[in-house]
Amino acid sequence: MSAKKISAPAKSPSPMWLTTDNPAIVFENSEVGRLKKKIWDMSEKEVDAVLKKYEIPSEPELAKPGSYIQTTVRRQLVENRRKNDIVLIPVGCTENHGMHSVSGLDSFNVTQICEGVRRYTAKKGAPVTLAHNPLSYGAHPYHHIGMPGNINIPQDVVKEYLIHVMLGLWNDGFRKQLIINNHGQLWVLEAALHEFLYRWQLPGVFQIFDWHRAVREFWFPGGPGQVETPFVHADEAETSLALLMFPKGMCDMNECVDTKPEPLMPTGHFDNSVDNFHRPHRWSEGEGHMTIEIAATPEGVVGCPGNASASKAKRPVAAMCEYLSLTCEQILKAFPAGAVPPTEKVTLRSAKEMEPYLKEPGSKGWKSVYGLNKIGF
Repeated sequence: MSAKKISAPAKSPSPMWLTTDNPAIVFENSEVGRLKKKIWDMSEKEVDAVLKKYEIPSEPELAKPGSYIQTTVRRQLVENRRKNDIVLIPVGCTENHGMHSVSGLDSFNVTQICEGVRRYTAKKGAPVTLAHNPLSYGAHPYHHIGMPGNINIPQDVVKEYLIHVMLGLWNDGFRKQLIINNHGQLWVLEAALHEFLYRWQLPGVFQIFDWHRAVREFWFPGGPGQVETPFVHADEAETSLALLMFPKGMCDMNECVDTKPEPLMPTGHFDNSVDNFHRPHRWSEGEGHMTIEIAATPEGVVGCPGNASASKAKRPVAAMCEYLSLTCEQILKAFPAGAVPPTEKVTLRSAKEMEPYLKEPGSKGWKSVYGLNKIGF
């Protein structure tokens, strides 16, 4: 008589979601989600240690030697690219952020974060490259029309501008491009990315981050050490960022005023700047349901900047720096410096056609992408 075989108990599947102490916040059980959950659970001391890795806060590096493409001697730039050919492209705008703040707030927030990631990767021996902010004047949503202090560039101009920036960077060997946005113009940047690829069909890795949305959980009101009000504009959230990262004199809390937007229809349909509430619409998907900014909040503020403090921005900034670092690590693991996704898997071009254009710029047999025929519509 044969012995009865006893089956091992079935293993419980790994949970799809990682819960938190806030029932409104869950993270996917993936490398990204586990990273976010780890930061969510950190003590304030641990968050400070993360920021220290990125040397945040620090003085702005817009004119620092060796920081941006435009401030790095060519020889060093090429050596850096051979180790790490990812380029971070911070984009912002010039926009009224209230009497208490500066009109370059969006631009400075995003450059400060990217500079932190550059410092961290430099200490590891392979710094990412920074492209000097190509959109210090950006596109705007319709409801910004007429606001003093807002410099509104036509969307087609912004789109074409960014396409040509991407092409020039690709031609110089930066074929992994991460566009980091900190302004309400995401749909324009997305259109630029897709038009760039339709038009040129070049292999590479191209991503756009609305950085504050990428770590939206950390802007949810009532989280650990976080804001009390939803992220909107020149408010508690953005002013907290300024207090954490900007040099003294770029934020005057004595000038703060709190405001409220003026809805013309019932609320609950359109979400805020970081999509905290998972509403049916993103904020950019309609007009007419709200009063335009100059009529409702001419102060240039939508929210409560008086509630701001530097500490409230620490966890979101730490989360974004860690997330950007993880993204860079994963890209380079999949496609080491000098390598790109297979041409015939991501474009309609042939590998043979692209061979000379994919060589290192200036090397023997290299051809400039400006001599390549466009494909697009």
